[in-house]
Amino acid sequence: MKHPIQSSALLAVALWGVACTSPVEQPGSTLPGRCQAEAPRISTQKTDILFVIDNSGSMAEEQEAIARELPAFLSELRQGGGVEQDFRVGVITTSVYLNARYDVNKPPTFEPYNDQAGRLQPVPDALGRPSAERYLEMGDPDLLARFGRLVKQGTGGSGQETPFEAVRLAVTEPLTTTPISEGGNAGFLRDGARLLVVLVTDEEDCSSMERPPPVSLTADTSRDLCSEQANLLTPVQEYVRLLRNLDDGTGRPREVLWATIGPVGLTTKEARAVLDTTPQGTFVRNVDCPTSYGPGYRQREMASRFDTGLMNLDSICRASFRETLVSIATLATTSQSIAVQSLPDPLLAQVLVTRADDSVQTCSVAGGGLTYEPSTEGQSARLYFQSSCPRRSTDKKVEIKLICAN
Repeated sequence: MKHPIQSSALLAVALWGVACTSPVEQPGSTLPGRCQAEAPRISTQKTDILFVIDNSGSMAEEQEAIARELPAFLSELRQGGGVEQDFRVGVITTSVYLNARYDVNKPPTFEPYNDQAGRLQPVPDALGRPSAERYLEMGDPDLLARFGRLVKQGTGGSGQETPFEAVRLAVTEPLTTTPISEGGNAGFLRDGARLLVVLVTDEEDCSSMERPPPVSLTADTSRDLCSEQANLLTPVQEYVRLLRNLDDGTGRPREVLWATIGPVGLTTKEARAVLDTTPQGTFVRNVDCPTSYGPGYRQREMASRFDTGLMNLDSICRASFRETLVSIATLATTSQSIAVQSLPDPLLAQVLVTRADDSVQTCSVAGGGLTYEPSTEGQSARLYFQSSCPRRSTDKKVEIKLICAN
């Protein structure tokens, strides 16, 4: 719960300049007598970034394109919007299960991808061999090269892409409590960290929590059964609800962000099916996205649930993903809240934000530009920026000071 300022406290602040005695001397005062010695600290902003890479047969070029633009992505992450950053990165694939109809007279087969299905994938070494590591830290001196190898997940995965289900498995039990040495993801998600999911795919989501899954693909590329039979799949809203209700290990709600580079239109991010007849056959694609396979109805809906303006959605058909990845990086760094330590009274806090043009905006709880959430066991207090004083991705510096007697 965020606590608004009390009018009596605001009046006390206003009267400091005319009071006969120092507010420090008043009974019960939390006003520090020495500003510099007791200045509060802004905690490092922690973000756990989960890339979901489509590893179906059509994704080789797109994986290469993502790896090529990672320098810009990492550079933007490190800038941090004026707040020190601490991020880590892991990768899962869109492969959870495989449905294949080998004979029209037999039921579809069901094969789980037991080495994938939401499991963090091994970080390849310099020779491309899988290592025991399952995620990368911001401070890794070889981060760029290793990240570039990690996003190249190959093209041997399922042709029935199920990214929503893969994410669900990745961030819930039993994988979150199973040690990495035993094939789980335990330890990747940190207490007090935001979770940013970045999905990269050229096809519609076909996720279901049911086993075996209710939708089964066939060899007929002129039909997109995942769209035609979407009513049989787990609703997008159910996956959103699960993500919105994630807690960290302390029981505190986890902030979750979602970004998609997927099968939507290049110009309007529209999701709409069109048929494309080629010498190789007839394929269902998304309008204004000639290299997609199936329209991104569910992909667009998922992105819109996290950002109605769809700034977190872009087309997989772009020639370059540089600007897209830079935009996604700002999601990870420009949180509208900051964790603070050693703050004696939120009414005394002033947050000074240095903007891109070097102007400085002063935000405070007393002035209505901030609201406050007190600390809990194991978690720092937080200040939330309001619409009159928003954080921006171009901010150069964010610092906090106290109004005090000297």
